[in-house]
Amino acid sequence: MSRFNELTIVRAAQALRTKECTVRELWDACATAAREKNPELNAYLEIFDVDEAAIEAAQKRIEAGDASLLCGIPLALKDNILLEGKVASAASKMLANYRATYDATVVRKLKEAGALFVGRTNMDEFAMGSSTEHSAFGPTKNPRDTSRVPGGSSGGSAAAVAAHLCIAALGSDTGGSIRQPAAYTGLVGLKPTYGAVSRSGLIAMGSSLDQIGPLTKSVEDGRILYEAIRGSDPLDSTTIADGLYSAHVSSAALRIGVPRELIGDGVDEDVKAVFEGVLKKLEEAGHSIVDVALPTSSHALAAYYVIMPAEVSTNLARLDGIRYGHASRGDTLLADYVQSRTEGFGEETLRRIILGTFVLSSGYIDAYYRKADAARELLRSEYNAAFKNCDVIAFPTTPSPAFTFGAKSDPLSMYLEDVYTVTANLTGMPAVSVPMGDVAREGNMLPVGIHFTAPHQGEELLFVAASEVEKTQTA
Repeated sequence: MSRFNELTIVRAAQALRTKECTVRELWDACATAAREKNPELNAYLEIFDVDEAAIEAAQKRIEAGDASLLCGIPLALKDNILLEGKVASAASKMLANYRATYDATVVRKLKEAGALFVGRTNMDEFAMGSSTEHSAFGPTKNPRDTSRVPGGSSGGSAAAVAAHLCIAALGSDTGGSIRQPAAYTGLVGLKPTYGAVSRSGLIAMGSSLDQIGPLTKSVEDGRILYEAIRGSDPLDSTTIADGLYSAHVSSAALRIGVPRELIGDGVDEDVKAVFEGVLKKLEEAGHSIVDVALPTSSHALAAYYVIMPAEVSTNLARLDGIRYGHASRGDTLLADYVQSRTEGFGEETLRRIILGTFVLSSGYIDAYYRKADAARELLRSEYNAAFKNCDVIAFPTTPSPAFTFGAKSDPLSMYLEDVYTVTANLTGMPAVSVPMGDVAREGNMLPVGIHFTAPHQGEELLFVAASEVEKTQTA
Protein backbone atom coordinates (compact mmCIF):
# COMPACT_ATOMS: atom_id res chain seq x y z
CA MET A 1 0.00 0.00 0.00
CA SER A 2 0.99 3.69 -0.20
CA ARG A 3 2.95 5.28 2.55
CA PHE A 4 0.52 6.18 5.29
CA ASN A 5 0.96 9.95 4.87
CA GLU A 6 -0.18 9.65 1.23
CA LEU A 7 -3.61 8.32 2.20
CA THR A 8 -6.88 10.23 2.03
CA ILE A 9 -9.02 10.77 5.14
CA VAL A 10 -11.34 7.94 4.05
CA ARG A 11 -8.53 5.51 3.36
CA ALA A 12 -6.57 6.45 6.50
CA ALA A 13 -9.67 6.00 8.66
CA GLN A 14 -10.13 2.56 7.12
CA ALA A 15 -6.48 1.67 7.72
CA LEU A 16 -6.77 2.66 11.38
CA ARG A 17 -9.86 0.52 11.87
CA THR A 18 -8.51 -2.53 10.04
CA LYS A 19 -5.24 -2.20 12.00
CA GLU A 20 -3.11 -1.68 8.91
CA CYS A 21 -1.56 1.09 10.96
CA THR A 22 -1.87 2.69 14.36
CA VAL A 23 -2.55 6.35 15.09
CA ARG A 24 1.08 6.75 16.11
CA GLU A 25 2.32 5.23 12.84
CA LEU A 26 0.05 7.53 10.84
CA TRP A 27 1.23 10.55 12.84
CA ASP A 28 4.89 9.57 12.48
CA ALA A 29 4.51 9.16 8.71
CA CYS A 30 3.12 12.69 8.36
CA ALA A 31 5.47 14.31 10.87
CA THR A 32 8.54 12.63 9.37
CA ALA A 33 7.59 13.71 5.85
CA ALA A 34 6.95 17.23 7.12
CA ARG A 35 10.36 17.49 8.79
CA GLU A 36 12.13 16.05 5.73
CA LYS A 37 10.45 18.17 3.06
CA ASN A 38 9.63 21.40 4.87
CA PRO A 39 13.13 22.92 4.57
CA GLU A 40 12.64 22.89 0.79
CA LEU A 41 8.93 23.79 0.61
CA ASN A 42 8.45 26.06 3.65
CA ALA A 43 4.87 24.83 3.91
CA TYR A 44 4.92 24.88 7.72
CA LEU A 45 5.94 27.78 9.93
CA GLU A 46 5.95 25.40 12.87
CA ILE A 47 5.78 21.60 13.10
CA PHE A 48 4.35 20.64 16.47
CA ASP A 49 5.93 18.18 18.86
CA VAL A 50 4.18 14.87 19.25
CA ASP A 51 1.22 14.94 21.66
CA GLU A 52 1.38 11.49 23.19
CA ALA A 53 -1.80 11.99 25.22
CA ALA A 54 -3.85 13.00 22.17
CA ILE A 55 -2.51 10.09 20.11
CA GLU A 56 -3.23 7.61 22.89
CA ALA A 57 -6.74 9.01 23.37
CA ALA A 58 -7.47 8.77 19.63
CA GLN A 59 -6.22 5.18 19.50
CA LYS A 60 -8.48 4.20 22.40
CA ARG A 61 -11.48 5.84 20.75
CA ILE A 62 -10.88 3.92 17.53
CA GLU A 63 -10.45 0.64 19.36
CA ALA A 64 -13.72 1.35 21.18
CA GLY A 65 -15.52 1.76 17.85
CA ASP A 66 -15.57 5.57 17.55
CA ALA A 67 -17.53 6.47 14.42
CA SER A 68 -15.68 9.75 13.70
CA LEU A 69 -13.66 9.34 10.51
CA LEU A 70 -11.42 12.20 11.64
CA CYS A 71 -10.35 10.45 14.82
CA GLY A 72 -6.56 10.03 14.71
CA ILE A 73 -6.19 11.91 11.41
CA PRO A 74 -3.22 14.36 11.26
CA LEU A 75 -4.32 17.75 9.89
CA ALA A 76 -2.61 21.10 9.28
CA LEU A 77 -3.92 24.55 10.23
CA LYS A 78 -3.38 27.83 8.43
CA ASP A 79 -1.46 30.26 10.62
CA ASN A 80 -4.46 32.58 11.10
CA ILE A 81 -6.59 29.92 12.88
CA LEU A 82 -6.13 29.88 16.64
CA LEU A 83 -4.92 26.75 18.46
CA GLU A 84 -4.68 27.30 22.20
CA GLY A 85 -1.12 27.60 23.46
CA LYS A 86 0.40 27.83 19.97
CA VAL A 87 1.68 30.85 18.08
CA ALA A 88 -0.77 32.25 15.51
CA SER A 89 1.14 34.94 13.63
CA ALA A 90 -0.89 35.24 10.40
CA ALA A 91 2.60 35.08 8.82
CA SER A 92 3.32 38.61 10.05
CA LYS A 93 6.05 40.13 12.20
CA MET A 94 3.24 42.09 13.84
CA LEU A 95 1.99 38.91 15.57
CA ALA A 96 5.21 36.88 15.57
CA ASN A 97 5.04 36.46 19.35
CA TYR A 98 1.28 36.13 19.76
CA ARG A 99 0.26 32.88 21.42
CA ALA A 100 -3.41 31.90 21.20
CA THR A 101 -5.29 31.86 24.50
CA TYR A 102 -8.22 29.82 23.17
CA ASP A 103 -9.17 27.44 20.36
CA ALA A 104 -10.98 28.59 17.24
CA THR A 105 -14.42 27.00 17.06
CA VAL A 106 -13.33 24.85 14.10
CA VAL A 107 -10.33 23.63 16.11
CA ARG A 108 -12.53 22.78 19.08
CA LYS A 109 -14.85 20.77 16.80
CA LEU A 110 -11.93 18.91 15.24
CA LYS A 111 -10.47 18.14 18.66
CA GLU A 112 -13.86 16.76 19.71
CA ALA A 113 -13.77 14.57 16.59
CA GLY A 114 -10.34 13.25 17.67
CA ALA A 115 -8.27 14.93 14.95
CA LEU A 116 -4.57 15.68 15.49
CA PHE A 117 -2.61 18.75 14.36
CA VAL A 118 0.78 18.46 12.66
CA GLY A 119 1.57 22.17 12.54
CA ARG A 120 0.67 25.67 11.43
CA THR A 121 1.12 26.49 7.77
CA ASN A 122 2.59 29.45 5.93
CA MET A 123 0.39 32.03 4.23
CA ASP A 124 0.41 35.49 2.71
CA GLU A 125 0.59 38.00 5.56
CA PHE A 126 -2.88 38.44 7.09
CA ALA A 127 -4.18 36.43 4.08
CA MET A 128 -3.35 39.26 1.66
CA GLY A 129 -2.03 37.71 -1.53
CA SER A 130 -2.46 35.04 -4.17
CA SER A 131 0.95 33.37 -4.09
CA THR A 132 2.26 33.01 -0.50
CA GLU A 133 5.11 35.27 -1.56
CA HIS A 134 3.96 37.90 0.94
CA SER A 135 4.74 35.96 4.11
CA ALA A 136 7.07 37.67 6.57
CA PHE A 137 8.78 34.27 6.97
CA GLY A 138 9.59 33.51 3.34
CA PRO A 139 7.60 32.07 0.43
CA THR A 140 6.17 28.57 0.15
CA LYS A 141 7.06 26.50 -2.93
CA ASN A 142 4.69 24.45 -5.06
CA PRO A 143 5.39 20.70 -4.63
CA ARG A 144 4.49 20.12 -8.29
CA ASP A 145 7.24 22.50 -9.45
CA THR A 146 9.34 24.28 -6.82
CA SER A 147 10.12 27.15 -9.19
CA ARG A 148 6.43 28.09 -9.00
CA VAL A 149 4.12 29.47 -6.35
CA PRO A 150 1.52 27.26 -4.62
CA GLY A 151 -1.08 30.04 -4.78
CA GLY A 152 -2.39 31.94 -1.82
CA SER A 153 -3.14 33.01 0.65
CA SER A 154 -3.57 29.42 1.90
CA GLY A 155 -0.51 28.28 -0.03
CA GLY A 156 1.15 26.62 2.96
CA SER A 157 -1.90 24.47 3.68
CA ALA A 158 -2.19 23.52 0.00
CA ALA A 159 1.52 22.63 -0.27
CA ALA A 160 1.37 20.57 2.94
CA VAL A 161 -1.53 18.46 1.62
CA ALA A 162 -0.19 18.17 -1.93
CA ALA A 163 3.24 17.06 -0.67
CA HIS A 164 1.62 14.59 1.78
CA LEU A 165 2.96 16.38 4.84
CA CYS A 166 -0.48 15.87 6.43
CA ILE A 167 -3.69 14.10 5.41
CA ALA A 168 -5.77 17.28 4.93
CA ALA A 169 -5.74 20.92 6.04
CA LEU A 170 -7.84 23.96 6.82
CA GLY A 171 -7.39 27.29 5.08
CA SER A 172 -9.34 30.53 4.95
CA ASP A 173 -10.89 32.07 1.84
CA THR A 174 -11.52 35.80 1.41
CA GLY A 175 -11.42 36.07 -2.39
CA GLY A 176 -10.26 32.65 -3.54
CA SER A 177 -7.56 31.88 -0.98
CA ILE A 178 -8.56 28.20 -0.67
CA ARG A 179 -9.73 27.53 -4.22
CA GLN A 180 -6.85 29.15 -6.13
CA PRO A 181 -4.07 27.27 -4.29
CA ALA A 182 -6.15 24.09 -4.60
CA ALA A 183 -6.15 24.56 -8.38
CA TYR A 184 -2.40 25.27 -8.46
CA THR A 185 -1.49 22.16 -6.45
CA GLY A 186 -4.05 19.64 -7.74
CA LEU A 187 -6.36 19.55 -4.70
CA VAL A 188 -10.03 19.97 -3.85
CA GLY A 189 -10.71 23.29 -2.12
CA LEU A 190 -14.07 24.38 -0.69
CA LYS A 191 -15.24 27.88 0.27
CA PRO A 192 -18.46 27.27 2.26
CA THR A 193 -21.55 29.47 2.32
CA TYR A 194 -20.92 32.60 4.37
CA GLY A 195 -22.11 31.75 7.86
CA ALA A 196 -21.95 27.98 7.43
CA VAL A 197 -18.68 27.78 9.39
CA SER A 198 -17.83 29.85 12.45
CA ARG A 199 -15.19 32.54 12.14
CA SER A 200 -14.57 32.64 15.89
CA GLY A 201 -10.83 32.24 16.34
CA LEU A 202 -9.98 33.23 12.76
CA ILE A 203 -7.73 36.32 12.57
CA ALA A 204 -9.94 38.61 10.52
CA MET A 205 -9.04 40.08 7.15
CA GLY A 206 -12.40 40.95 5.56
CA SER A 207 -15.18 40.14 8.00
CA SER A 208 -17.99 40.01 5.41
CA LEU A 209 -15.87 37.88 3.07
CA ASP A 210 -13.81 35.42 5.16
CA GLN A 211 -14.71 31.76 5.48
CA ILE A 212 -12.74 28.78 6.81
CA GLY A 213 -12.77 25.70 4.59
CA PRO A 214 -10.99 22.43 3.76
CA LEU A 215 -8.14 21.59 1.39
CA THR A 216 -8.21 17.86 0.64
CA LYS A 217 -7.00 15.12 -1.67
CA SER A 218 -10.52 14.05 -2.68
CA VAL A 219 -14.06 15.38 -2.85
CA GLU A 220 -15.29 12.93 -0.21
CA ASP A 221 -12.55 14.11 2.17
CA GLY A 222 -13.72 17.69 1.61
CA ARG A 223 -17.26 16.69 2.52
CA ILE A 224 -16.09 14.93 5.71
CA LEU A 225 -14.02 17.88 6.90
CA TYR A 226 -16.73 20.40 6.00
CA GLU A 227 -19.41 18.49 7.89
CA ALA A 228 -17.14 18.33 10.94
CA ILE A 229 -16.59 22.10 11.13
CA ARG A 230 -19.93 23.54 9.95
CA GLY A 231 -22.78 24.63 12.19
CA SER A 232 -24.07 27.57 14.18
CA ASP A 233 -21.91 29.09 16.91
CA PRO A 234 -22.96 31.47 19.70
CA LEU A 235 -19.48 33.03 19.45
CA ASP A 236 -20.15 34.13 15.85
CA SER A 237 -23.43 35.93 15.29
CA THR A 238 -23.07 35.64 11.50
CA THR A 239 -23.35 31.84 11.53
CA ILE A 240 -26.55 30.33 10.17
CA ALA A 241 -28.77 28.75 12.82
CA ASP A 242 -28.88 24.98 12.33
CA GLY A 243 -32.66 25.04 12.04
CA LEU A 244 -32.46 27.62 9.25
CA TYR A 245 -29.83 25.80 7.22
CA SER A 246 -31.72 24.45 4.21
CA ALA A 247 -29.45 22.40 1.97
CA HIS A 248 -30.22 22.21 -1.75
CA VAL A 249 -30.91 18.66 -2.90
CA SER A 250 -29.38 17.55 -6.18
CA SER A 251 -31.06 15.53 -8.88
CA ALA A 252 -29.24 12.82 -10.82
CA ALA A 253 -28.58 15.18 -13.71
CA LEU A 254 -27.14 18.61 -13.03
CA ARG A 255 -27.74 21.76 -15.04
CA ILE A 256 -24.34 23.42 -15.31
CA GLY A 257 -24.38 27.10 -16.22
CA VAL A 258 -21.45 28.56 -18.15
CA PRO A 259 -21.05 32.36 -18.58
CA ARG A 260 -19.04 32.10 -21.78
CA GLU A 261 -18.71 35.86 -22.27
CA LEU A 262 -16.53 35.93 -19.14
CA ILE A 263 -14.22 33.12 -20.30
CA GLY A 264 -12.49 35.09 -22.98
CA ASP A 265 -9.02 36.18 -23.98
CA GLY A 266 -7.79 36.31 -20.40
CA VAL A 267 -7.76 32.51 -20.10
CA ASP A 268 -4.83 30.55 -21.51
CA GLU A 269 -5.90 28.56 -24.55
CA ASP A 270 -4.81 25.20 -23.17
CA VAL A 271 -6.63 25.85 -19.88
CA LYS A 272 -9.73 26.75 -21.88
CA ALA A 273 -9.37 23.56 -23.92
CA VAL A 274 -9.16 21.41 -20.76
CA PHE A 275 -12.21 23.22 -19.35
CA GLU A 276 -14.26 22.62 -22.51
CA GLY A 277 -13.13 18.99 -22.54
CA VAL A 278 -14.40 18.44 -18.99
CA LEU A 279 -17.72 20.11 -19.84
CA LYS A 280 -18.08 17.74 -22.78
CA LYS A 281 -17.43 14.72 -20.54
CA LEU A 282 -20.00 15.97 -18.04
CA GLU A 283 -22.51 16.36 -20.87
CA GLU A 284 -21.79 12.82 -22.04
CA ALA A 285 -22.43 11.64 -18.47
CA GLY A 286 -25.98 13.00 -18.65
CA HIS A 287 -25.61 16.52 -17.29
CA SER A 288 -26.73 19.53 -19.31
CA ILE A 289 -24.65 22.60 -20.14
CA VAL A 290 -26.58 25.87 -20.33
CA ASP A 291 -25.44 29.39 -21.13
CA VAL A 292 -26.00 31.99 -18.42
CA ALA A 293 -25.48 35.75 -18.35
CA LEU A 294 -23.67 37.47 -15.47
CA PRO A 295 -22.87 40.94 -16.85
CA THR A 296 -21.88 42.50 -13.51
CA SER A 297 -19.25 39.80 -12.96
CA SER A 298 -16.88 41.77 -15.16
CA HIS A 299 -16.89 44.44 -12.42
CA ALA A 300 -16.65 42.00 -9.48
CA LEU A 301 -12.88 42.24 -9.13
CA ALA A 302 -13.00 46.04 -8.95
CA ALA A 303 -15.78 45.91 -6.33
CA TYR A 304 -13.85 43.34 -4.32
CA TYR A 305 -10.68 45.44 -4.26
CA VAL A 306 -12.67 48.32 -2.80
CA ILE A 307 -14.67 46.39 -0.19
CA MET A 308 -11.87 44.09 0.97
CA PRO A 309 -9.25 46.81 1.71
CA ALA A 310 -11.91 48.85 3.52
CA GLU A 311 -12.52 45.92 5.86
CA VAL A 312 -8.77 45.27 6.15
CA SER A 313 -8.11 48.83 7.30
CA THR A 314 -10.78 48.47 9.98
CA ASN A 315 -9.76 45.00 11.20
CA LEU A 316 -6.05 45.80 11.43
CA ALA A 317 -6.50 49.16 13.15
CA ARG A 318 -6.25 47.40 16.53
CA LEU A 319 -2.72 46.22 15.70
CA ASP A 320 -1.00 49.46 16.64
CA GLY A 321 1.79 48.48 19.02
CA ILE A 322 -0.18 49.88 21.95
CA ARG A 323 -3.13 47.51 22.36
CA TYR A 324 -1.92 44.56 20.29
CA GLY A 325 0.97 43.50 18.13
CA HIS A 326 4.62 44.35 17.60
CA ALA A 327 5.66 47.36 19.70
CA SER A 328 8.41 49.80 18.81
CA ARG A 329 8.96 52.92 20.90
CA GLY A 330 9.83 56.34 19.51
CA ASP A 331 10.16 59.82 21.00
CA THR A 332 6.43 60.55 20.77
CA LEU A 333 3.16 58.63 20.81
CA LEU A 334 2.78 59.20 17.08
CA ALA A 335 6.27 57.78 16.55
CA ASP A 336 5.25 54.70 18.55
CA TYR A 337 2.33 54.10 16.17
CA VAL A 338 4.31 54.81 12.99
CA GLN A 339 7.34 52.71 13.92
CA SER A 340 5.31 49.77 15.24
CA ARG A 341 3.11 49.52 12.15
CA THR A 342 5.90 50.21 9.67
CA GLU A 343 8.11 47.51 11.19
CA GLY A 344 5.27 45.07 11.88
CA PHE A 345 3.40 45.11 8.56
CA GLY A 346 4.70 44.04 5.15
CA GLU A 347 4.42 46.02 1.93
CA GLU A 348 1.23 44.41 0.61
CA THR A 349 -0.53 44.76 3.97
CA LEU A 350 0.40 48.45 4.18
CA ARG A 351 -0.81 48.97 0.61
CA ARG A 352 -4.24 47.55 1.40
CA ILE A 353 -4.56 49.43 4.69
CA ILE A 354 -3.84 52.71 2.91
CA LEU A 355 -6.24 51.90 0.06
CA GLY A 356 -8.97 50.88 2.50
CA THR A 357 -8.53 54.01 4.58
CA PHE A 358 -8.82 56.10 1.41
CA VAL A 359 -12.06 54.52 0.13
CA LEU A 360 -13.68 54.97 3.56
CA SER A 361 -12.56 58.58 3.98
CA SER A 362 -14.91 61.56 3.90
CA GLY A 363 -15.57 62.60 0.31
CA TYR A 364 -14.65 59.20 -1.16
CA ILE A 365 -16.88 56.71 0.65
CA ASP A 366 -19.79 57.58 -1.67
CA ALA A 367 -17.65 57.56 -4.80
CA TYR A 368 -16.05 54.19 -4.12
CA TYR A 369 -17.20 52.08 -1.18
CA ARG A 370 -20.96 52.55 -1.48
CA LYS A 371 -20.85 52.02 -5.25
CA ALA A 372 -18.88 48.82 -4.74
CA ASP A 373 -21.41 47.67 -2.16
CA ALA A 374 -24.24 48.41 -4.63
CA ALA A 375 -22.42 46.37 -7.28
CA ARG A 376 -22.18 43.53 -4.77
CA GLU A 377 -25.97 43.52 -4.32
CA LEU A 378 -26.52 43.56 -8.08
CA LEU A 379 -24.11 40.65 -8.44
CA ARG A 380 -26.11 38.63 -5.89
CA SER A 381 -29.30 39.34 -7.83
CA GLU A 382 -27.75 38.24 -11.13
CA TYR A 383 -26.49 34.99 -9.64
CA ASN A 384 -29.87 34.25 -8.06
CA ALA A 385 -31.55 34.88 -11.41
CA ALA A 386 -29.06 32.59 -13.16
CA PHE A 387 -29.72 29.81 -10.64
CA LYS A 388 -33.34 29.65 -11.81
CA ASN A 389 -31.97 28.03 -14.99
CA CYS A 390 -29.06 26.02 -13.59
CA ASP A 391 -27.88 24.23 -10.45
CA VAL A 392 -24.25 25.33 -10.46
CA ILE A 393 -22.14 27.82 -12.43
CA ALA A 394 -18.78 26.75 -13.85
CA PHE A 395 -15.55 28.64 -14.62
CA PRO A 396 -11.91 27.67 -14.83
CA THR A 397 -10.66 28.35 -11.27
CA THR A 398 -7.75 30.41 -12.57
CA PRO A 399 -6.85 31.82 -16.00
CA SER A 400 -3.55 29.91 -16.03
CA PRO A 401 -1.59 27.31 -14.05
CA ALA A 402 0.78 28.23 -11.23
CA PHE A 403 3.17 31.02 -12.18
CA THR A 404 6.85 31.33 -11.35
CA PHE A 405 8.13 33.34 -8.39
CA GLY A 406 8.28 37.05 -9.17
CA ALA A 407 6.18 36.77 -12.34
CA LYS A 408 3.36 38.83 -10.77
CA SER A 409 5.46 41.47 -9.04
CA ASP A 410 3.07 44.14 -10.28
CA PRO A 411 0.23 44.20 -7.70
CA LEU A 412 -2.47 44.64 -10.36
CA SER A 413 -1.37 41.53 -12.24
CA MET A 414 -1.47 39.61 -8.95
CA TYR A 415 -5.00 40.85 -8.23
CA LEU A 416 -6.18 39.52 -11.61
CA GLU A 417 -5.48 36.00 -10.38
CA ASP A 418 -8.71 36.30 -8.35
CA VAL A 419 -10.91 37.23 -11.30
CA TYR A 420 -13.05 34.05 -11.19
CA THR A 421 -13.05 33.41 -7.46
CA VAL A 422 -13.98 36.72 -5.79
CA THR A 423 -17.66 36.58 -6.77
CA ALA A 424 -18.39 33.72 -4.36
CA ASN A 425 -17.07 35.81 -1.47
CA LEU A 426 -18.92 38.95 -2.55
CA THR A 427 -22.21 37.05 -2.83
CA GLY A 428 -21.61 34.76 0.17
CA MET A 429 -22.30 31.72 -1.99
CA PRO A 430 -20.40 28.42 -1.66
CA ALA A 431 -17.83 27.44 -4.25
CA VAL A 432 -15.39 24.63 -4.89
CA SER A 433 -12.33 24.01 -7.04
CA VAL A 434 -11.61 20.47 -8.19
CA PRO A 435 -8.74 19.27 -10.43
CA MET A 436 -9.79 19.01 -14.08
CA GLY A 437 -6.49 18.06 -15.72
CA ASP A 438 -2.95 19.21 -16.45
CA VAL A 439 -1.31 21.61 -18.88
CA ALA A 440 2.33 21.71 -19.98
CA ARG A 441 4.68 24.51 -18.95
CA GLU A 442 8.44 24.39 -19.52
CA GLY A 443 8.55 20.61 -19.53
CA ASN A 444 6.33 20.14 -16.47
CA MET A 445 2.70 19.10 -16.30
CA LEU A 446 0.87 21.49 -13.99
CA PRO A 447 -2.63 21.02 -12.56
CA VAL A 448 -5.57 23.31 -13.32
CA GLY A 449 -8.97 23.37 -11.66
CA ILE A 450 -12.62 23.77 -12.58
CA HIS A 451 -14.64 26.03 -10.30
CA PHE A 452 -18.30 25.60 -9.37
CA THR A 453 -20.48 28.12 -7.55
CA ALA A 454 -23.85 27.10 -6.05
CA PRO A 455 -26.71 29.03 -4.40
CA HIS A 456 -26.56 29.82 -0.70
CA GLN A 457 -26.42 26.61 1.35
CA GLY A 458 -25.82 24.62 -1.85
CA GLU A 459 -22.72 22.70 -0.74
CA GLU A 460 -24.38 19.39 -1.60
CA LEU A 461 -24.72 20.54 -5.21
CA LEU A 462 -21.02 21.37 -5.21
CA PHE A 463 -20.03 17.97 -3.86
CA VAL A 464 -22.11 16.24 -6.54
CA ALA A 465 -20.65 18.38 -9.35
CA ALA A 466 -17.10 17.99 -8.03
CA SER A 467 -17.55 14.21 -7.70
CA GLU A 468 -18.68 14.03 -11.31
CA VAL A 469 -15.53 15.87 -12.41
CA GLU A 470 -13.45 13.58 -10.22
CA LYS A 471 -14.91 10.61 -12.10
CA THR A 472 -13.76 12.08 -15.41
CA GLN A 473 -10.18 12.20 -14.05
CA THR A 474 -10.13 8.55 -12.98
CA ALA A 475 -12.01 7.07 -15.91
